[in-house]
Amino acid sequence: MATIAEFDRVGLRYGTGAEVLRDLDFRLARGGFYFLTGPSGAGKTSLLKLLYLAQRPTRGRIRLFDEELSEADRDALPAFRRRIGVVFQDFRLIRHLSAFDNVALPLRIAGGSEQEVEGPVREMLAWVGLADRASARPATLSGGEQQRVAIARAVIGRPELLVADEPTGNVDAAMATRILHLLTAMNRLGTTVVVATHDLGIIAATPGAQLIRLENGNLVDPTGALRNPPVAAR
Repeated sequence: MATIAEFDRVGLRYGTGAEVLRDLDFRLARGGFYFLTGPSGAGKTSLLKLLYLAQRPTRGRIRLFDEELSEADRDALPAFRRRIGVVFQDFRLIRHLSAFDNVALPLRIAGGSEQEVEGPVREMLAWVGLADRASARPATLSGGEQQRVAIARAVIGRPELLVADEPTGNVDAAMATRILHLLTAMNRLGTTVVVATHDLGIIAATPGAQLIRLENGNLVDPTGALRNPPVAAR
């Protein structure tokens, strides 16, 4: 069974405080689409940070891309991160860069030449409906436009895993639907997608997606489906 991520009794605490995540034990199927839900303070953002390697677990083991991360050297982590796209709740666009340059940033960091960057970035901006806003800086973009720039930046490198933290939290219903279409399109291309959300509407609009529910730092999975996930049909 092909999996992209495996958590084995993972716990996380910040400093000397109480654990914010406890005994997480689940697998994500390669090519799957997952919604991460739960009340505020349940630990959703902390779980996402573990997935995109912004945090390492306090205890337990995480296996990602068939590699045991507890045994990975810190110098090896950037190579793993390049295989992951992240859409942050607060966008985290670089204010002094245009939409084009924000989207181009991952390709430039990876060493792409301007000739290699130009075409893919223009194509990606057109894909998210922002071809005519390429030169605009974040301050002149609406919240929905900034979110689409953030999504374009996250997927420009064709990540194997895409993690999105409340991607529809700051937009209206029509824009939320458009953003969901972008995420499901990436999933159809083979990317595993994990979306943290409170939006029951986008969950209902995505048949076939699985739920990961957290409550007080604990995984709620009464069916065991996350422990033995089905391989996504392609």
